[in-house]
This record gives sequence, structure tokens and C-alpha cells, in this order.
Amino acid sequence: MSALLDLYIKVETLETLLETVKKKAEKGLSVTISIEDESNDWGQNVSSYVSQSKEQREAKAKRFWVGNGKVFWTNGTIEKAVKNEKGEEKPYDNHKDDDLPF
Repeated sequence: MSALLDLYIKVETLETLLETVKKKAEKGLSVTISIEDESNDWGQNVSSYVSQSKEQREAKAKRFWVGNGKVFWTNGTIEKAVKNEKGEEKPYDNHKDDDLPF
């Protein structure tokens, strides 16, 4: 293990996430977590948002922020995950024609 972090998510955000996943008939959702080198004014260096497709990132689509937090332990090394050759990714469907937040 190379790091532990604490992430705080508001109840309202959890409810929005759950409602949206149910409306889209998804089994779950992917969240991107960013760890910064420096802390913000509130002592936080971790942020999270609903993951976006490459097309959404290139189009600068608005992110749906999930929560913030902080790293509270690290051994100084974080390794990049390596994908198993047998693993398959599920295609992303961005539901462009609905009014859901993500």
C-alpha cells in the first residue's frame, strides 16, 4: 500500500448519484480521484468527480464533483495500475439526450 486518503461526500451528492445511476439503469458508476501535490486553503489535496469519456474531456464538458478530502498517510510511492491483458472495458454511454447531471 502506498497511500491512504479520506474522502468526504455530502448526503445530497450521494442521493443525486444514486438517483442518476438508477435512472440510467446502470450497475454502478466510475469516479475519478485526483491527488494534488499541494493542499488547498482547507487542508485538502484530494478531489473526486464522475469519470468522463475521452470525448467529454476533449469537449471540456462540465464535471460532476463528488467530494473532497486529504491524504493522511503515504509511503512516498504510488504505482500506476497495469491492466490485465484479459480484462475488457465496458463501452461508455454518455446519454447526451437526457437532463441528468452526468
